Amino acid sequence: MVAKIDPIVVAVLDNRFSSICVEIGQTMLRTSRSPIFSEARDFVSAIFDRRGRLIAQKDYVPVLSGAAPFALRAIAEHFQGQIYDGDVYVLNDPYRGNNHPPDITVAKPVFYEGQLAFWTVAKGHHVDVGGGGVGGYNPHATDAWTDALRIPPVKLYEKGIKRQDIWDIILLNVHIPFLVEGDLQCQIGAATIGERGLIGITKKYGLKTLDAVVEEIFDAYEAKMRAEIRKIPNGTYYAERKIDHDGIDIDKLITVRLALNIHDEDVVYDYSATDQQVKGFLNSTYSNTVSSSYISLFTTIEKKVKINEGSIRPISVIATEGSLLNPFEPAPTTASTVPTAEAITEAGWYALAQAVPNFSQASWNRWAAPASGGFNPRTGKPFGDIHFMSKGGGGATQGIDGWDHLGTVICLGGLRAPDPELHEMHTPYRVLNYELLPDFAGPGQWRGGNGLHYKWQIMADNIAFAMFGSGVRDETAPFGLAGGKGGPKTSQYLVKTDGTREWLDVNTFVHPEKGDSIEIFSSGGGGFGDPYLRSTAKVAEDVQNELLSVENAKEQYGVVLDPVTYFVNEVASAKLRGK
Repeated sequence: MVAKIDPIVVAVLDNRFSSICVEIGQTMLRTSRSPIFSEARDFVSAIFDRRGRLIAQKDYVPVLSGAAPFALRAIAEHFQGQIYDGDVYVLNDPYRGNNHPPDITVAKPVFYEGQLAFWTVAKGHHVDVGGGGVGGYNPHATDAWTDALRIPPVKLYEKGIKRQDIWDIILLNVHIPFLVEGDLQCQIGAATIGERGLIGITKKYGLKTLDAVVEEIFDAYEAKMRAEIRKIPNGTYYAERKIDHDGIDIDKLITVRLALNIHDEDVVYDYSATDQQVKGFLNSTYSNTVSSSYISLFTTIEKKVKINEGSIRPISVIATEGSLLNPFEPAPTTASTVPTAEAITEAGWYALAQAVPNFSQASWNRWAAPASGGFNPRTGKPFGDIHFMSKGGGGATQGIDGWDHLGTVICLGGLRAPDPELHEMHTPYRVLNYELLPDFAGPGQWRGGNGLHYKWQIMADNIAFAMFGSGVRDETAPFGLAGGKGGPKTSQYLVKTDGTREWLDVNTFVHPEKGDSIEIFSSGGGGFGDPYLRSTAKVAEDVQNELLSVENAKEQYGVVLDPVTYFVNEVASAKLRGK
C-alpha cells in the first residue's frame, strides 16, 4: 500500500512525463531521413501505462494523438502473453486502431526489473506506404488494398533481435524503401529515448509510487475536464459540414452531421445522421473519428487541459457502423485525416458556437494540395513529397485574429512549412511564388488569417501528383461566426509552359510535363464578429502590411483610407459605418 502521494511529486512527474514525450518527438525531428519528419514535424509522441492508458503525449499533429491509444491497445491485445523486453512493434492498419496508413505507429514496451511498466509510442507520417497512389495517396482507391500497404500488429524486433523477415516484407512493398527504413529506425530510436527516461524515473521513485502517481494524474485531469464541461450549457447542438467529393463520385458532396449532447459534465458526439461510407478514400475509421472529435472540444474549453486517459473519460463518440465515420472493412481511408477530419472538427466548432459563442472559433482553411513523387534527377534517387508550403489561414476567435499561413485545423499550427531552399534541394521543383495573399481572409471584427499564393515549376519528367483535400467549392469554404464572414475557397491550377491554365479539382491525379507549374491559392480563415466593429487602426495596419486592399477596406470594413498615405478618414468611415 502506497501512502498518499505528495501533490508536488504528482505535479513534478506529470511534467516529467510530458517532457519525455518532447524528447521522443525531438529525437524523431533530429534523426529522421525525410522532410515530412525533419521539417514538417508530421508526427506525435506518447507514453502509456502498462494497461495501455494514455499518460502523456506531445501533439505535434493533434489529429494523430487521440488515435494512439486505439493502436496501442490493438498491439497489446494481439500479443497478449507474448510481450517481451526488447520488443518493438509496428502497426499502420486503420482497422486496427491507426488513423490512416501513412501514419505508422511504432511502440516499445518498457520493462523494469522484469515487469512491464510502461509503453512508449513514436508515430509519424511516412513519405510512402505503397499502394497504387503517390506518397500513399490514391484518389482512385476503392478498397484498403489499392489504398496502401496494410501492416497489422507485428514485431520489428523480438527480445532485441531484429525481425529481418518483417522488415523485408514492408520495404519490398513501398516505393521509397530507403526513406521508409530510415524513418522507422528514427522512430525506434525515439521510442528507446522515451524508454530510458521512464526507466530513469522508475529507478528514482519506484514502480508502485509511479503507478499511484499515474492514477492521481488521471483523476486530476478528469476532474479538470468535467469542471470545464460544466461551464457549457446543457443541450443538444446540431451542426453539419460538407466535403467536396471522394474522388470517385465527383459530383456528390459528402456530409458530416453532428448532434452534440452536453449533459452536466459529460459530452457525447453523435454522428448517427452522417452519410454512409463512400467508395473513395475519405472514410474515417472509428479511431480517427474519435481523435478528430477531441480537437473541437479541447480547443473550445476555457482552460487548457492536457489530453490523457483522465481528460477523455467524459467524452463519448457515437458513429454508426457502415457510415463515413465508422466504415466497414475494407473501405479505403487514406484521406480521412484531412478532409474528413476537418469536417468533423468544424462540425464540433459550429455546434459548440451555439452553446459558448465567446469561446468558439471560426473555421480554418481546408487542406487542398498534392502529394507527389517520381525520380529526382538532381539526387539520382526516387523522392516523395507533400506540399506543406500551401498552408492557408487560421480562423478567428473573440479577441484574436486568425493566424496567417497557419495550416489546416487538424494540425492546429503544429505542422510546419519547409524552407523553400531545402524543399528545392529535396525535390525536382523550383519555387516561383511563396507569398501571403491580400484580400484572402474572412472579414470580421477579428479577421481570419490570410491564405497563401504558392507556385512551383516541375523540373523533371514523369512526376505524378495526387491532388487530395477539400475546400475548392463554395459549400466547403471556411465559415465565419458571430457576424464574421467566411474565408474564400481554395483554387488550384496547372499552368502549362505556354501560359494556359487548367483548374484542378481535389482528389484526382495530375501528370504535368517538365516545365509546367502548379499554382495554389490557399484559402484564408473565417472571421469572427461584425467587420464594421473592427478598429479602423487595425484595418489601416492590414492595408499598410499589404494584407488588405484599400478597396476592400472600404467595401468589407467600411473604412475609408487615403490611397497613398493610408491615413484613415474617420469622418467618412463613421458615415459609411452608419455611426
